[in-house]
Amino acid sequence: MCSKTYPSWPHAGESGPGCRSRGYVFDPVSGYHYYDLINQSSSKLMKKMDLVSGYKGMVGLVFGNENNSTSNEDSYVERLLDCISNGKLPEDRRNAMAELQSVVAESHAAQLAFGEMGFPVLLGVLRERDDDVEMVRGALETLVSALTPIAHPKLHANEVQPALMNADLLSREGQSISLLLGLLEEDDFYIRYYTLQLLTALLTNSPNRLQEAILAIPRGITRLMDMLMDREVIRNEALLLLTYLTREAEEIQKILVFEGAFEKIFSIIKEEGGSEGGVVVQDCLELLNNLLRNNSSNQVLLRETIGFDSLISILKLRGTTYSFTQQKTINLLSVLETIRLLLNGDSNTNILTNKTILVQRKVLDYLLMLGVESQWAPVSVRCLVFHCIGDLISGHRQSLDALASKSLGDGSEVEPALNSILRIILRTSSMQEFIAADYVFKSFCEHNSDGQKMLASTLIPHPMSITNARFEEDVNMSFGSMLLHGLAMSEHDGDLEISSRAASILSHVMKDNIQCKEKVLQIKLESSMPSLESAEPLLHRMVKYLALASSRKGKEEKSTTPRSSYFQPIILKLLVTWLYDCPKAVQSFLDSRPHLTYLIELVSDNESTVCARGLAAVVLGECVIYNKIVESGKDAFAIVDTISQKVGLTSYFLRLDEMQKSFLFSSEKSTQPQPRKPLTRSNANSMAEMEDIDDNELTDNRNDDHPMLASMFDSQFVNFIKSLEGGIRDSIVQIYSHPKSNVSVVPAELEQKKDENDRDYIKRLKLFVEKQCSEIQDLLNRNATLAEDLANTGGGGSAETKPRSNNGSERVQIETLRRDLQEVSQRLEMFKTENSNIQNEALSYKNLAEKMETDLKSLSDAYNSLEQANYSLEMEVRALKSGGATLGPDIEKIKAEAREEAQKESEGELGDLLVCLGQEQSKVEKLSARLVELGEDVDVLLEGIGEDETGLLDDDDDED
Repeated sequence: MCSKTYPSWPHAGESGPGCRSRGYVFDPVSGYHYYDLINQSSSKLMKKMDLVSGYKGMVGLVFGNENNSTSNEDSYVERLLDCISNGKLPEDRRNAMAELQSVVAESHAAQLAFGEMGFPVLLGVLRERDDDVEMVRGALETLVSALTPIAHPKLHANEVQPALMNADLLSREGQSISLLLGLLEEDDFYIRYYTLQLLTALLTNSPNRLQEAILAIPRGITRLMDMLMDREVIRNEALLLLTYLTREAEEIQKILVFEGAFEKIFSIIKEEGGSEGGVVVQDCLELLNNLLRNNSSNQVLLRETIGFDSLISILKLRGTTYSFTQQKTINLLSVLETIRLLLNGDSNTNILTNKTILVQRKVLDYLLMLGVESQWAPVSVRCLVFHCIGDLISGHRQSLDALASKSLGDGSEVEPALNSILRIILRTSSMQEFIAADYVFKSFCEHNSDGQKMLASTLIPHPMSITNARFEEDVNMSFGSMLLHGLAMSEHDGDLEISSRAASILSHVMKDNIQCKEKVLQIKLESSMPSLESAEPLLHRMVKYLALASSRKGKEEKSTTPRSSYFQPIILKLLVTWLYDCPKAVQSFLDSRPHLTYLIELVSDNESTVCARGLAAVVLGECVIYNKIVESGKDAFAIVDTISQKVGLTSYFLRLDEMQKSFLFSSEKSTQPQPRKPLTRSNANSMAEMEDIDDNELTDNRNDDHPMLASMFDSQFVNFIKSLEGGIRDSIVQIYSHPKSNVSVVPAELEQKKDENDRDYIKRLKLFVEKQCSEIQDLLNRNATLAEDLANTGGGGSAETKPRSNNGSERVQIETLRRDLQEVSQRLEMFKTENSNIQNEALSYKNLAEKMETDLKSLSDAYNSLEQANYSLEMEVRALKSGGATLGPDIEKIKAEAREEAQKESEGELGDLLVCLGQEQSKVEKLSARLVELGEDVDVLLEGIGEDETGLLDDDDDED
C-alpha cells in the first residue's frame, strides 16, 4: 500500500536503483509513486517475471531485425494467441501470455499485429476467467501495453499509430467496456488496478466512445465512484480516470455530483494535507474544477451542500509559509482556479451569490495574505491571486467596499490594501505581476464612480522634497500622492516604466467619469528644476513623457525589442481615456501648440509601432469630435485642416486601419475574451514556473508592438476604439460636407445701379443668389465625395474595409431634400392653420343657417295656425247657414264682415311673413356667395332644408 509520508516520495520521473532501493516504483501512466508492488507479490508473479525476461532473447531475434517480413511478425503473435486460446496446460497458456505482454510492450510491429487478432482472444480470457487470476492479470496487462504508445524515433506522424488503432478497435468490441467495469468488482487487487489503467489508457485515446459506453451501462459511474473508497493505489488510479472522464462530459459531471463526488474529493484533500499535499491533491482539485467549469447547477449544489469553507481552508498557509515547493505551487494554482470558476460563468445570479458568500467567508483576507503580504509566494501564484481579487470585486458592491476598507500590515506599517497593491505595481520587476495587479484597479474602478471619486480625492501633489524622495520611502504616502510620485519619477530620473504604469492606473481612475477628469485636469506638477520651469499641468507632463519615450526608443535602436515599445501605447491610452467626452481636457491639450505638432509627427512616423501611430490618430480624432473651442486656429475645422495639410486624410485613415488589423485589435479578441487555459497535468509545471514576458519574444522588427499590450488592451478597450473610430470618420466627413463659413467682402454685383428700379434690382439679386447656391452645392458635392472616398479608402483599398452607406453627392442631395422638406412642412403647417380658420368660419355660418331654418319653420307654423283658424271660422259659417237660414240679410252681413275682417288680418300677417322671407332670402344669398368663395358646396349645405315645410303643405292638401 502507499506510504502515508507523501512528501517524502520521489519526484515525478525519478527512477533507477536508488529509487527502487527505497521501496518505491514510479508508474508512468498515473504519475504516482508506489511501493514496489511486484516485489511484494506472490511467488507466481515473480516466476512470471522471470519467464518474461527469459523470452526477451527470443523476442529480439524475431522482432529485432526490421527487415523481417510482416507475415513473420503476424505469425509469431498468432502462435502466442493460439497457445493462449487452445493450450492444454495452464502453465503453457500463462507463459504464452507473459511472452505476449513483453512483446507487445516493446514492439510497434507486435502492437500492430496484436490489434488485428488479439482483442477477441484476450476478451475471451476475461469473460471466462475460470478462477485463473494470473491469466486475467496477464490479459489486462497485455491490453494496457497494447494501448500504451511506444517511443520510436523512426515512426513518422502520418504513419499508423498502433496504440490509437488498438484503442479504437477495443472500444468498438461489443460489451468490452461493460466487461471491464464488471472486473472492478473482483476481489483481486491487481485485476482492479490493471482494469483502471486500461480504462484510463482507453479514455486517453478514444474519449468520446468510452464516455458514451459508460453512460449506457447501468451503475457504470457508480462502480468508478466506489473505487475512490478502495485502497490508496486503486483510489488514485480511479481519481485519475475520473479526471480524464469529466473534462468535457456534462452528463457524467452531473452523475458524479449526485453520487457524492464533492464530499469524497474534499475528504481526500484533507487526508492528503491540503495545499501541502502531493499530486493526489492536484488531481482532486482538477476533478473538482472539471465538475464546476461552466456548470451553474453543480456550483449551486456545492454551495448548498458542503459550502465553500472546505475550499477556502486550502488557501490557509500552514507551517513553513516561506517554503513553496513546485507541488504546493501547483496545488495553490488549482484552488485559485476553482475560485475563478466560481466567480465567472454564464449565470449572473449564480455569480453574484457566489461572490456574496465568498466575501462573507473572508476569502478576500486569504487572497490578500497570499498575493500581497506574502511576497515570498511564486509570481504565478501572486498573479492568479490578483485575477481572483479582480473577478471578486467586479460589479459586486459588498466586495468593493470590503477591499476599499481593508488594511494590511502591522503597527506603524499599516496601510490600505489598495496602496499596497499600487506599490507592487510601481515596484515589481515582473511584467506579469504588473498586468495582474493592474486588473485589480480596472475591476475596482469599472462602473464604480464613488470609488473613482474616492481615489481621485487623494490626488494632491506633495512638495518637491517628497517628490524627489526615493521610491522606497513612500510607505506613509496616500494613494494619490504615491500615484503622482510615480507619475513624476520620469522627471528627475527618466524612469518611464514607472510613469507608464502609474499612467495606466490613472486611466482607470478617470474612465467614464467626467468629474474625475476635470479634477485631475487641475493638478499641476512642479518641475525638478523650478528655476527653469514653473509648474505645468499633469496633462502636459504626460505629453512630455510621450515625446521622451520616442527619444528613448531612438537610443535603444540597437536592442532588438526595446522595453520602451510599450510606454507610448500606455500613455496614449491614458490620453484617449482622458480626452473622451471631455471638452475641457481637449481645450487644455490644445492650449499648447507643440502638442498638436507632436501628435502629427507621431502619426507620420514610420519608425513608431502600429499601435502608437493608430492611438495617436485616435487622440487627434478626439480633438475633432469633442472640440468646443470657438477660437480660430484651434476649432475642429482647423484641426481637420491641419491633418489634411500635414498628414493627408488618406494617410491618416490608413493609420487607423493598420491598427485595426494588428494582432492587438484582432476580430477574435473584440468578440469575446479568450478563456483561461485549464490547469491540467500536462501544463501544470509550465504554469507553476511562469516566465515573465520576454522582450526577445518579438522579431527583430522594432516596429512590432510589445506582447504585454495584448493583456492591457482587453476586448472592452478594443471595442471602445472601434466605435470611437467610426465617430471620428463621420465627424471628419461632416466637417468637410459643411465647411466653416467665413466672412467675405460684399461683391460689387450686389450694389444697386443708378438707373435700376427696385423690381429689376430684386430680380437681379435673385438670379445672383440662385447662381451662388448652385455653385455652393457643387462644391459641397465634390467636398463630401472627397471626404467619403478618403474615409472608405483609408486602408489602401483593402477588401476588408466596409463601404460607406452613402457617397458624398448623396449626402449633399439628402441634405438639400431635407431642407426642402422642412420648408414644405412649414408651409403645410401654415396652410393647415388657415384651413382650420376657414373651417371654423364655415361652421359658424352653418350654425347661422340652421338658426334661420328654425326661424322659417316657426313662421311656417304660425301661417299654418292661421289657415286652421280660418278653416274653423268657415266651418262655423257653414253651420250657421245650414242651421239658421231665417236670419236673412243680417247673417249674410255678419258673414261678410267676419270674412273681411279675417281676410284683412290674414293679409297683414302674410305681408309680414313675406317681408321676413325676403330678408332671410337676401341673407341666404350672401351666405351662399361667401361659402362659394370659401370653396364650400352650398347645395350640400342646403340639402334637406325646407323638406319639412313641403311635407306639411302636402299634409294640408291631403286634408283639403
